[in-house]
Amino acid sequence: MRIARFSIDGNVGFGVVEDDALDVIKGHPFAEFERSGQKVPLDKVRLLPPVLPNKVVGVGRNYAEHAAELGNAVPDVPVTFFKPSTSVIGPGDPVAYPSFSQEVHHEAELAVVIGRMCREVPRERVKDVILGYTCANDITARDVQQREKQWARAKGFDGSCPLGPWVETELAPADIAAGLTIQCTVNGEQRQLGRTSDMVRPIEDLIVHISEAMTLLPGDVILTGTPAGVGPLNVGDEVAVTIEGIGTLTNKVIKRG
Repeated sequence: MRIARFSIDGNVGFGVVEDDALDVIKGHPFAEFERSGQKVPLDKVRLLPPVLPNKVVGVGRNYAEHAAELGNAVPDVPVTFFKPSTSVIGPGDPVAYPSFSQEVHHEAELAVVIGRMCREVPRERVKDVILGYTCANDITARDVQQREKQWARAKGFDGSCPLGPWVETELAPADIAAGLTIQCTVNGEQRQLGRTSDMVRPIEDLIVHISEAMTLLPGDVILTGTPAGVGPLNVGDEVAVTIEGIGTLTNKVIKRG
């Protein structure tokens, strides 16, 4: 099912997306819940980031062609980094171009949403700790990333982690390994096109590696890397990330006020 987080008349809740409506749920998706039967048209609500993660863990250079296009080798072990919770925005929210950068890039990514507290997850149990998957855009200040040894500012500025439009719970790591199409367009022009089967390391390996070091909490997000074709965003651009079986996440770039 597709679970969205939404706001209407100042109230925030979760709902199951069915066609063009939301069936509001009682409770939250990280435990057993009931559908209320109260349906709200999608065009009457504001979709929010589908989760509010305690942390977003990014994985760099997990597509060989993307590593090559930036002149990097595929690392021997996963390269990981954090994006703070303040970087997270939802579908339709504006991306404010950071004042400290002159070269901001889009990076279309599949995001894994953790469904339960876990650590040191064995490979055979990975599927049990995943709530589902959503679209992400790991927006990056490329010039800052290249000149600073740490990626905190380049990857973690406000609005640099759009997520949405909802969490798809019916997919499994095997579906990701089989290959879902992942695409990024800017103003309707295709920039990135790849398949999740091109990941250097699959979902299971990433979660095993990350959970060896840290406890993952319900709602935490893991970004799984981006295909080749990353490129610049400018003020006024509309950027969209579409992943097969999930949906489309769209945001517009604005001038920071």
